[in-house]
Amino acid sequence: MGCCQSSMLLRGRERETHPEKERKRKGEEKEKEKEQAYGKQQRQSEGEGEGVDFSFSEFSLAELKAATNNFSSEYIVSESGEKAPNLVYKGRLQNQSRWIAVKRFSKAAWPDPKQFVEEASGVGKLRHPRLANLIGYCCDGDERLLVAEYMPNDTLAKHLFHWETQTIEWAMRLRVALYIAQALHYCSSEGRPLYHDLNAYRVLFDHEGDPRLSCFGFMKNSRDGKSYSTNLAYTPPEYLRNGRVTPESVIYSFGTVLLDLLSGKHIPPSHALDMIQGKNNMLLMDSHLEGKFSTEEATVVVNLASKCLQYEPRERPDTKDLVTTLAPLHTKPDVRSHIMLGIPKHEEAPSTPQRPLSAMGEACSRMDLTAIHQILVATHYRDDEGTNELSFQEWTQQMRDMLEARKRGDYAFRDKDFKTAIDNYSQFIDVGTMVSPTVFARRSLCYLLCDQPDPALRDAMQAQCVYPDWPTAFYMQSVALAKLDMHKDAADMLNEAAALEEKRQRGARGS
Repeated sequence: MGCCQSSMLLRGRERETHPEKERKRKGEEKEKEKEQAYGKQQRQSEGEGEGVDFSFSEFSLAELKAATNNFSSEYIVSESGEKAPNLVYKGRLQNQSRWIAVKRFSKAAWPDPKQFVEEASGVGKLRHPRLANLIGYCCDGDERLLVAEYMPNDTLAKHLFHWETQTIEWAMRLRVALYIAQALHYCSSEGRPLYHDLNAYRVLFDHEGDPRLSCFGFMKNSRDGKSYSTNLAYTPPEYLRNGRVTPESVIYSFGTVLLDLLSGKHIPPSHALDMIQGKNNMLLMDSHLEGKFSTEEATVVVNLASKCLQYEPRERPDTKDLVTTLAPLHTKPDVRSHIMLGIPKHEEAPSTPQRPLSAMGEACSRMDLTAIHQILVATHYRDDEGTNELSFQEWTQQMRDMLEARKRGDYAFRDKDFKTAIDNYSQFIDVGTMVSPTVFARRSLCYLLCDQPDPALRDAMQAQCVYPDWPTAFYMQSVALAKLDMHKDAADMLNEAAALEEKRQRGARGS
């Protein structure tokens, strides 16, 4: 459905008519729209209460223990397993649908809790689709933990150096380079230009297969610890001299990642520079890519890597130069990353519901948005009873305007004008005087009908926050999760909704 698609104004003189260039231009516009929508989503989430995945918050140690099965070794996802100095676990928060990554520092790493919280809070302000964003922390006794979005599809190191069925194709390697450059440029523009130990293990792949830069690299492994844990051969020369990380040091490390992408191996920069200076560029290239890459594009990347690896920091490019150089090489913007990586996007097949489903449950299990719409229209606001108690003083002009916005939203929702419904329901929600789980559920469906599953999931979770035992909130989450191809989580949520509905029906029979 095209109700939420923004119209594009095409300038006659500037529009490229060549089919390949036109396809590339459209892909770039789509990427820009995605980034803008993501940024808007992050800004909105900060003011919409708890239970939203992307807001930054403090977690209790009990929550993270429960999420990781008491920090079970089975939940460790660190590349070197239990040998890593600071372990990273995957986990799942109770009553939440998405997985998280939890980094647990050694007890002596950050002795001053105030310093740890300040550092974590600074990193927590960063929000970008090219980052595996930091969503929280825990500082409890001797425990210091960071909580981030979980990336299920391994690291760049795994895909480059330890692949089993297929290596990363050339176009995907260029995408990785561009996306990480964009992440660094964003962070630099936000006043966070320093990144510790940038390497192929810090690049992660999300459920779509898109590469993201781990937020954990914005904090050192300890307050006074080393910024680089890799072999000295890959460390910026100025860091060896003075022990300090600078923005230019990060560019040097980015150059080593470019070498990894070019060669499919971990080549020491000095050895690579010798080959480049000897004009043996093609000797750098991964032999598995033979005949499957553009020599011109490879030359551009080799030259950029050479600039990044200059001995003198002032001779290296900045993050804007990285993006400017790499962006024109992104020639397949319309091909999904998981396809280029050769990995399945679907997580797990949905399980069979454990309980008989109501009409709402059946509609959600089929992802029948039209049927869901009919049910929500028929239900109206009867489930909102008791969620708001307003005093006489609250019946201000603002209150009347807010209820008028909700009424306009209801008319638009009934008439299937979902873009208008979103706008009016947003006006109602933004005032904040009155909260309505039904409005969140209705706006969630509007987002789904406009092919925006992320904000749809967020709204369904907000409905649950307002009314914790409301089956409809769980049903709407199950549909949004299914749209995001998180089918196992969607099935679990569907079963939870059915259980709540069964509990409600038993209570009604017993009263």
